[in-house]
Amino acid sequence: MSVMVDIRSVHKSFGPLEVLKGIDLSVRAGEVTVVLGPSGSGKSTLLRTINHLEKVDRGAVSVDGTLIGYRRVGGRLHELPEREVLKQRTRIGFVFQNFHLFPHLTVVENVVEAPVSALKRPREQAVRDARRLLERVGLADKADAYPKQLSGGQQQRVAIARALALEPKLLLFDEPTSALDPELVGEVLDVIRDLARQGTTMIVVTHEIGFAREVADTVVFMADGRIVEQGPPGQVLDAPREERTRAFLSKVL
Repeated sequence: MSVMVDIRSVHKSFGPLEVLKGIDLSVRAGEVTVVLGPSGSGKSTLLRTINHLEKVDRGAVSVDGTLIGYRRVGGRLHELPEREVLKQRTRIGFVFQNFHLFPHLTVVENVVEAPVSALKRPREQAVRDARRLLERVGLADKADAYPKQLSGGQQQRVAIARALALEPKLLLFDEPTSALDPELVGEVLDVIRDLARQGTTMIVVTHEIGFAREVADTVVFMADGRIVEQGPPGQVLDAPREERTRAFLSKVL
């Protein structure tokens, strides 16, 4: 399988705080990578550098062979204009922990918005596609509802449908269940499991260890801005080599 995501020596600081300290990571097409780690380890920041929501200080991120956010000229990186970055983002779906739905739009309008505005897709076609996606995430009957009429789990499933509407090469999930009541977590994880079975390339930041064990091809454990350990779930979760990984798992399992 080809490499879909290639992260090389990525550094990121916010003022004096160094959040990412030289991250190297590859994700192959069709694979699911789950990123675990304590709060403040840099997981979400890493995710946001992949679609240039955060600019890297050093290093580079490529998705499907394309350098994200920059153009290389004469051996140096030059930042792309915002319109070109936005075009790159249409191929990278991002599902946030707090949904980020438009409250004044119905569910189907939320899903239609990006294909019509970003991809210039005819509205009739976009609506047909949106209704199919809502059926896929189990919300066909909520197409004309507004976000405030939905549970948190339903809103997150709408957010997933909205990300899929752009037909992305890659899906990024930033703690997709952390804002949900415990009884709603399963319905969102079921949708992500289904995407995994269909071969969707995904990077998922989560605290759901059982989900990681079941769905991930690769588990990455981060701490203090570095990747401490990575490998198959059976190795990282059940027989971790690093003491830092063992200490983290002992607190969450």
